[in-house]
Amino acid sequence: MSEAADDSSAASAVSPRSSAHGGGPVHGLGPEWRRGDDGLLFREAARVILLDEDDRVLLIRGHDVDQPDRSWWFTVGGGIDDGEEASAAALREVREETGIVLVAADLVGPVFTRSAIFDFFAEHCRQDEILYLARVPASSFDVVDRAGWTELEHDVIDELRWWSLDDLDRVDIEVFPDRLVDLVRGLLPAWDGETRHLGLARE
Repeated sequence: MSEAADDSSAASAVSPRSSAHGGGPVHGLGPEWRRGDDGLLFREAARVILLDEDDRVLLIRGHDVDQPDRSWWFTVGGGIDDGEEASAAALREVREETGIVLVAADLVGPVFTRSAIFDFFAEHCRQDEILYLARVPASSFDVVDRAGWTELEHDVIDELRWWSLDDLDRVDIEVFPDRLVDLVRGLLPAWDGETRHLGLARE
C-alpha cells in the first residue's frame, strides 16, 4: 500500500446471461458462476464506484487464496443472481460488502461495462461487469461490517478504505478496473449520460 495513503480513511458489451449457463454451481466460487461455452467459469457482475463528498472512492483490497502474496484494490460489487436485475444486484452487493444502504435512485448509470478474464481460486474465469456510480457521505462507511459477507469473502477480503484519487494513483499494487483513477476523473463533476464500453481486459 502506498505510503501516501491517508491513514484516516481506514468488454465489449455485456454478453447475454443465457449464453453462459452450461453447468451447475461451482465449489467455493458460488452458484452464480457457470461453465461457459469457452470452458471458462463465467458470471455477470454489478459493481458500484462509490464516491464521497470529497471525490474519494471506497475500494476493497483482496487476494486470491492460491496467490496469497498478490493483492489488489477493486470496486464494491459482485455477481448477479439468476433473475436479478443488475441495479438490484448493485444495491444488494453494496449493502452486503459495506453496510451502506442505497436505493435505486442513488445509482447513476450504468457508467461503464467491461469484461475481464483472470485466474481465481485455481480456475480460469471470465466476468462481464456493469458499473454504476453512487455518491454517499464519508460518514456512511466507518467500521467494516462483515455480517453480509460470504464465506469466500471472509477468506479473501483484506480491507476496505476510502482513497483520494491522487493517492490511489500512487498505489504500488494493482487496481481494477485498470485506469480507475482516469475513469473516475472522467465522471467528474457529473456523468455525461454515456455508458462507455471498456472492452476486454486480461488480468
